[in-house]
Amino acid sequence: MKYNSTRDKNNRISAAQTIIKGIAEDGGLFVPEKIPQTDDAFLSEMLTCSYQERAFKILSLYLTDYTDEEIKECIKKAYTDQKFDDESIAPLIKLSDEQYILELWHGPTSAFKDMALQLLPQLMSTALQKTKQKNDVAILVATSGDTGKAALEGFRNVEKIKIIVFYPQQGVSDIQRRQMITQKGANVDVIAIEGNFDDAQSGLKKIFNDKVFNKELAEKGYELSSANSINWGRLLPQIVYYFSAYCDLVNKKVIRPGDKVDFTVPTGNFGDILAGYYARKMGLPINKLICASNTNNVLTDFFATGTYDKNRKFFKTISPSMDILISSNLERLLYHVTEDDRKIDEWMNKLSANGHYTIDSSYLSQLQEIFIADWVDEKETLATIRILHDTYGYTADPHTAVAWQAAQNYRETADYKKIPMVVLSTASPYKFNDSVLAALGIDIGDADEFTQLDILKKYNKSAIPAGLSSLKTASILHKKICAKENMAVEIRNCLK
Repeated sequence: MKYNSTRDKNNRISAAQTIIKGIAEDGGLFVPEKIPQTDDAFLSEMLTCSYQERAFKILSLYLTDYTDEEIKECIKKAYTDQKFDDESIAPLIKLSDEQYILELWHGPTSAFKDMALQLLPQLMSTALQKTKQKNDVAILVATSGDTGKAALEGFRNVEKIKIIVFYPQQGVSDIQRRQMITQKGANVDVIAIEGNFDDAQSGLKKIFNDKVFNKELAEKGYELSSANSINWGRLLPQIVYYFSAYCDLVNKKVIRPGDKVDFTVPTGNFGDILAGYYARKMGLPINKLICASNTNNVLTDFFATGTYDKNRKFFKTISPSMDILISSNLERLLYHVTEDDRKIDEWMNKLSANGHYTIDSSYLSQLQEIFIADWVDEKETLATIRILHDTYGYTADPHTAVAWQAAQNYRETADYKKIPMVVLSTASPYKFNDSVLAALGIDIGDADEFTQLDILKKYNKSAIPAGLSSLKTASILHKKICAKENMAVEIRNCLK
């Protein structure tokens, strides 16, 4: 299977090259030339598989230039009981007869990004060997909170790879910041920027597309790549847990094979929910994908009107991983709907130049057949955390709460069919102690983030993740701060 750029169909490369490059030279994102189809027999075989075996069956459809042994070895290294604290990797939790939580945060950094970022370094390292690339790879990451730590942990001390993470200085939780600035590893750098996530992401996109800068780095022995969800190797592993959740529902006798299921996803950069779209296109019986946003509701407006407009006020919220106004992966979705690289190039140029674009009404109608979009404000988010705790004894982080409430809103509409709803839970509540405790009405006074961990444990059935409790004694190793205009300068300094 080959992959082509969303902005130039003729720009075609292999899966290994796609994972190394991350983003196309023309600024587009790589997509599979065709989406593999599954059938009843394929799904039936998955029912008795472990998560690792399910991952192999999905990945092998897309990574056709990798051998079976190479894919299995990558999976074996990624999903181990030393890294994940639940043997099922992505456990499905029942809250009521028709409502389930898919917990995606049992990896080493307590966020759903581990599901892909434990595997991506293995895939990239294997790709470097396969392509016999001489230059080292410099991974550049913009993070709104969780991707940064997950990428740092995944790529730590991986040979021939250097990783540099940029995060908004005031745009992450205390725990998220602490996770990044204490990161060990001979090949890692962490830099705060004076700006928000979109500033970091836009800055890196400009750097990726700067041919002069890339040539300069190549002469120093580095090729740039990304661990954000613009990299296909980040997105591909996320398809697996949609299939896995569906298989678990069948095995629990909640549904029969072929029955449809809804999924609700807390959404920022649109990668997590796009993986659900790929699963649906592959034949998984998904009815609706509910796109849940916080107050930064640019996606909600887009799915309602067909106009994507980033020219709006940016809100700093208690669900910071969703504080995004430029959802990069939407470009991939639009490409698959239009199959028109020229149109995608035109729209993305309009977004860059004017901050907005409008898609044709026929395309919007196709999207509205699949996607339901909603948003939840701060007050509702806090109230939902309290309701989940008091009604179901379940402690959720703010991102999960946004998704849960969006799911409830959809279930109250005339369009809702009485079928199981799976809500994706993307982070441990322990990463957002202050917000969760405030929602539960617990007075924390001037308690620091580590004291808050212990307080929250009294109201949460799950144990404090080892990776979070150990932060208390971890040394701060990264103190760099830069203006958003100086990101290239910092990259030069890191790669000397």
